[in-house]
Amino acid sequence: MVAIKKFIRINEKIRVPEVRLIGPEGNQLGVVTIQKALEMSNQYELDLVEVAPQANPPVCRIIDFSKFKYDQEKKEREAKKHQKHGKLKEVRLKPNIDEHDYQVKLKQTITFLQKRDKVKINLFFRGRQAEHMDLGRKLLDKFIMDTQNDGQLEKEPYLEGRVMSIVVSPK
Repeated sequence: MVAIKKFIRINEKIRVPEVRLIGPEGNQLGVVTIQKALEMSNQYELDLVEVAPQANPPVCRIIDFSKFKYDQEKKEREAKKHQKHGKLKEVRLKPNIDEHDYQVKLKQTITFLQKRDKVKINLFFRGRQAEHMDLGRKLLDKFIMDTQNDGQLEKEPYLEGRVMSIVVSPK
């Protein structure tokens, strides 16, 4: 179950002298004192719920609180469904990569970026390749330039052991 993030005041917890009241059918009942609003909610055997505390005076509705809470949670679940969570994809390179292989990796990266995913490019150094970090840095700079239209550099090149990495996020 999804919890409501903000605290909603109901019935006696509403501590303002007067409120703008909305009836159970959604009709405006005007600005009334809190005592009168509570009496009216008791007549309908429903709850007085503060729906817009930031308004002046605050807006309250006469509704069933459990139904209101359920509707709020349903809205939150629906909103969460439509959110796109970008995943982190990974592309692995070596410093002595051939041009065609480089183009394949580049095309793959651009596809990921167009699908709104972040891409981490790892450049692996093996053996004596580690002595030529400058060649790897040039390759990553070329990669950054080639992905500039579809993505932006989120994390500068950094070295972890024998792996140099960058993170590119979609524009």
